Amino acid sequence: MDNLRGIDLNLLVVLDALLAERHVSRAAARLNMSQPAVSHALARLRVLFDDPLLIRRGGQLVASARALEIAPVLEEALRQMRVVFGPGDFDPAKEKRTFRLAMSDYGSAVILPELTRLLRLEAPGIDLVINQSSREAMVRQVLDGECDLALGVFPDLPERLEAGPLISENFACLADRESMPGKERLDMEAYLSRPHVLVAMKDGANTEVDTALRAAGHQRRIAVTLPHWGNAPRLIQGTDLVLTVARNALVPYESDPTLIIFEPPFTIPSFPFVQVWHERRGGDPAHIWLRDAVSGVAISLGR
Repeated sequence: MDNLRGIDLNLLVVLDALLAERHVSRAAARLNMSQPAVSHALARLRVLFDDPLLIRRGGQLVASARALEIAPVLEEALRQMRVVFGPGDFDPAKEKRTFRLAMSDYGSAVILPELTRLLRLEAPGIDLVINQSSREAMVRQVLDGECDLALGVFPDLPERLEAGPLISENFACLADRESMPGKERLDMEAYLSRPHVLVAMKDGANTEVDTALRAAGHQRRIAVTLPHWGNAPRLIQGTDLVLTVARNALVPYESDPTLIIFEPPFTIPSFPFVQVWHERRGGDPAHIWLRDAVSGVAISLGR
């Protein structure tokens, strides 16, 4: 490989996309190429490097040891080339690409509406595919290249993942107003005496609310556990249930006269809602633009 004149350098752009996506179809969409063209390029790359580069295991493409060695060097080389040729190689108005985002329905409710409007206005060729998973699953998806960006709460991130803050979130409680005659909030005794709704992807999940309660020497009774933030407030009306969730999730119910929002009777530390991506996507101009767009939406919320 000493003679660069004999190498089609466009193949390296394809290799970079394949190593980032670990998926031929997604790499093709990212490059605005056909799937057969990307498959053909991969075959040429395997000959060029005398290595399989991407190996199919369990229905997924896994990078070979040689590919993992190449990846950071290739990414840096392409980043330098983009600097040489200037920033004009990316225009959101002309970009045609699909991004896969992982987020809960909380993230979908808070970030997605404004983000979608922004994309339709400034980048109508960029499509979004949204999926919902547990925190652990979202981290795996980012690591494996199955999604471009994950939005959520991630207390511990593995190496190779980077995070950017979006919202510093606090907790609030929601209850049926008629179940609290003459009261604007519940004290600790009343709070613990009521049944509660828990939003979690699985039963027995360790949430920030219950961690704070245990630290204070208390435990609440969970009457209903469900995986969706959006449906949880609808269970409150006409019942004695209490919902304790992220404050921004309750914004749509602030004007509902049948419900009341109040501060928890104990301290629950605020938590950062962040966006997470693989370090290999860090220099991708389109990915940078998307991350900036998500950050801009979060800032516009003013919360």
